[in-house]
Amino acid sequence: MLINHDTRCALDHAIDLLNTAPQDQAPDRLPDLTALRDFVVTHSVSGVEADSLSERDVHAVRQVRDRFAQIFAASSARQAAELINTMVAEAGTTPQLTDHDGHDWHVHYFAPGASLADHLAADCGMALAFLVVAGERERLRRCEAPDCGRAFVDLSRNRSRRYCDSRTCGNRLHVAAYRARQRESQ
Repeated sequence: MLINHDTRCALDHAIDLLNTAPQDQAPDRLPDLTALRDFVVTHSVSGVEADSLSERDVHAVRQVRDRFAQIFAASSARQAAELINTMVAEAGTTPQLTDHDGHDWHVHYFAPGASLADHLAADCGMALAFLVVAGERERLRRCEAPDCGRAFVDLSRNRSRRYCDSRTCGNRLHVAAYRARQRESQ
């Protein structure tokens, strides 16, 4: 599956935002304005000045995060499409060609001066829409490690990725299975 740079960045932003949500015993990783500003700086969200964000932005971005979770949990492509359509329409999508920061021409879907929440809803929503259009919605996954559940996009050629990170979750489960086999053989 061919995904351009901008779509990949938007998918990464959506996944990373979704993974800030509290899970099981893990706390919310977007608890306050400082965390939101760090997210914007870390992800180099274009057109957004971290210093201009407010507590209202924290609340709005958490709502977008909840919508991403609903899209991941959708039971069908039709349901995912309806959720994406609603989110993108409410964000006031305004496609524009741009070539900022040394990148070739690409499309931004958020309106100039859009809030951070609308920016993420429009750009990330369209990236998720491209997966639905390509018939690749099943690439939106949750880690199969019992104590994880983090979101990821499986971009492997054969769609076989099971863990958010094979070096942590995958390796931990493989080591546990190996040790269990060792105990059984003794």
